[in-house]
Amino acid sequence: MDSRWIVFVAAISGLICVGIGAMGSHSLPKRLQAAGLSELDVQKKLGQCEIAVKYQMFHALAALCLGLCPATATRRSWTLASFLFFVGSALFSGGLYSMVFFNAMGHWSIVPIGGATMMLGWLTLAIGAIFPANSRTTTGKLAS
Repeated sequence: MDSRWIVFVAAISGLICVGIGAMGSHSLPKRLQAAGLSELDVQKKLGQCEIAVKYQMFHALAALCLGLCPATATRRSWTLASFLFFVGSALFSGGLYSMVFFNAMGHWSIVPIGGATMMLGWLTLAIGAIFPANSRTTTGKLAS
């Protein structure tokens, strides 16, 4: 994935966060109450929405930083980390959004798989920082 695409997807993800966050603060409580949900259920869904927006925004910002970092072009692991952040956010936050807005999630494991995918993104980023792509010579041995 080209760094420009990482920045583009991160920006769109951030845009979605701001939109859903604004909806969660302003119109969502009234919509949920109008749907007949109890105050406890409304608060639970607002909490789920807030968590989804926070996690999506954190990972959009992390991917944006990677997309703007010149080293990302030479480190496949950092590009992979960005991809894992995007996929993890889509699964984790998307699963929570579907529970909040549609009262359905599909399969129960979508949210935890998304969380694990985001964690794998962070691990991939950490490994890429310790073992940069140019640390191997053409023979495949570690450079001294």
